[in-house]
Amino acid sequence: MRAPHHLRLGVPMPMGAGSAAQAGGTIRMQHEAILITGGAGGIGRAIARRAAEAGWRPVILDLHAPADPLPNEVFIRCDFADTAQARAALAEAATRHAPRRLVNNVGIVRPALLEDTSVEDLAAVLDVNLRSAILAAQALLPVMRDAGFGRIVNIASRAALGKELRTAYAASKAGLIGLTRTWALELAGQGITVNAIGPGPIATDLFRRANPDNSPKTRAIIEGVPVKRLGTPEDVAHGCAFFLDDRAGFVTGQVVYVCGGMTVGMAPM
Repeated sequence: MRAPHHLRLGVPMPMGAGSAAQAGGTIRMQHEAILITGGAGGIGRAIARRAAEAGWRPVILDLHAPADPLPNEVFIRCDFADTAQARAALAEAATRHAPRRLVNNVGIVRPALLEDTSVEDLAAVLDVNLRSAILAAQALLPVMRDAGFGRIVNIASRAALGKELRTAYAASKAGLIGLTRTWALELAGQGITVNAIGPGPIATDLFRRANPDNSPKTRAIIEGVPVKRLGTPEDVAHGCAFFLDDRAGFVTGQVVYVCGGMTVGMAPM
């Protein structure tokens, strides 16, 4: 009977050209697929680049193709607001590429005060930010279970702990943390870990368009960060890489806030 993947990692194996890669005492197949939703830009793009550096083959599901394709990268167009399209794209990714690693990164935000938050906006944000994560995990579970190994990382947000103008978004990201903890318990015995990253203010193109570098608002945001700078997409990708690693099998159900210290003193979640 074949040993589960997580028990086979430390077994010495002959190194064939292009067949396997050894890093830090672990062995994995080169160009093993990793599925990243929303991986065409921003934080998702940095995660894809970091994954490629680790020797994995990024499988990107996004509305638009990346402007800077990576070697061996696969792009599958997907509008996660459309459930049928999302199911079809995820089924294609699972069938053709069999990823055992998943990063649920796709998300939208519709800022509004409580009194201005419509049920339509709430539904749209929950559909993309929560439903997409559930659909993606469900699509890849058979692959992970068959391998006896899996890594799921959910990109949540510091906003889950509370942020003005974020009723729908904060609810979705707090929900994502709840999913992380629940799935961690359900899947731990199957060699599958589930963790989350909670980014603080990250200097993506979208953020900079809304917050110009020299504006008083941007300076106020930076002053509110203990390390006195904005985060970068690469900061988030670095935290994500830890959870995705073969050697992170004893860490599950956790949330790491990549926030420059902004959450220190806030109630953990």
